[in-house]
Amino acid sequence: MSKTNTHIDFYLIGISNHPTIKWNDDVLTLIKESTIFSGGKRHYELVQSYLPENHKWIEISGKMDVLMQQYKTIDVSIVVFASGDPFFYGFGNTLQRLLPKAELKAFPYFNSIQLLCHKTQTNYNNLKSISVHGRDWSALDEALINRTKLIGVLTDTKKTPAVIAKRMLQYGFDNYTITIGEALDGESEHIEQLNLSDCTSKTHNKLNCVLLKQITSKEKSFGILDTAFIHLENRANMITKMPIRLTTISALALQNKHVFWDIGACTGSVAIEAKQQFPHLKVVAFEKRTECSTIIQQNTERFATPGIEIVIDDFFNLDLDNYPTPDVVFIGGHGGRLKELIQTVYQLNPTVRFVTNAVRETSSSVFIKELTDLNYTISTNTIQLNEHNTISIHTAEKY
Repeated sequence: MSKTNTHIDFYLIGISNHPTIKWNDDVLTLIKESTIFSGGKRHYELVQSYLPENHKWIEISGKMDVLMQQYKTIDVSIVVFASGDPFFYGFGNTLQRLLPKAELKAFPYFNSIQLLCHKTQTNYNNLKSISVHGRDWSALDEALINRTKLIGVLTDTKKTPAVIAKRMLQYGFDNYTITIGEALDGESEHIEQLNLSDCTSKTHNKLNCVLLKQITSKEKSFGILDTAFIHLENRANMITKMPIRLTTISALALQNKHVFWDIGACTGSVAIEAKQQFPHLKVVAFEKRTECSTIIQQNTERFATPGIEIVIDDFFNLDLDNYPTPDVVFIGGHGGRLKELIQTVYQLNPTVRFVTNAVRETSSSVFIKELTDLNYTISTNTIQLNEHNTISIHTAEKY
């Protein structure tokens, strides 16, 4: 293999589950001329017989900081074996993050989702690939709320096809089929397509990935009818009305935000509408009424809106460092402690955007005074619906 003048710190070789590995001449020459190799335990089992007798193997097994320190002690090129494409949720991305100055060269293979598409003759021009492998549900939730028609999912031993199917059905996404590819390219390869209900009771090989294919469309409305929500018992009026809700969401300016807190969420109407329109958001709904825990959860399921974190407790009793720092906050309730609430949130992020809906003049005046004193610019829209009280929608923004 001819070598360039540029020193390569890591050669990344993507491999499949084929019992007999087929490499091109460049890769075979690289392996023959190298002495330091690395990869997972399963990778070593697949490639060991191809390595030179005097090779050294560095196992990749979890503690990345220790592994990187070990890599730094080596002054020759390291050949790393990875599954499929090293830059598709793979070890190449890890190296770029932890050793950003390292020079890399890749010899990729197909990733597992590509393989499943090939083997099922699925057109994947518009495929949305996501991973829940060692991650939370947020990427899958976003794809589902966006009504993505074809989703490829990298699973793990906890977020299995059965668990994925159960979660989808819980939130009303019964309009998909699930195709599971097990041990692709291996001797025990198995591929099956199931409806979600059947998948919930099945166990699959731990080496698997799935395709979720939309078979019918599912409506997502812009503005949910107030009567469609589950309400507090005998408190049907305790909900931010739809026109107010949509105006409030406009004031929140969520399109470029990351973390949204709905404080005093009650039925969860604002949090749900926000998550539906901006599925990328991390949404945390705070509410102190214990009965609202079930109500908010049922409403998220009713309106196919997974991914909202529900926190039932007195906001002022919480250790807020346990939650992602907000860049935008809606104050739906404050228990008469609006000044304290503003100061508490401001301490977490002095540029956070505040929005509140005020009926009482005292709430308006406290909100405006406190945030003006903190060098915010205040804007206000006033709306009255039918016989209801006038609502002042206040926005506080740092320029």
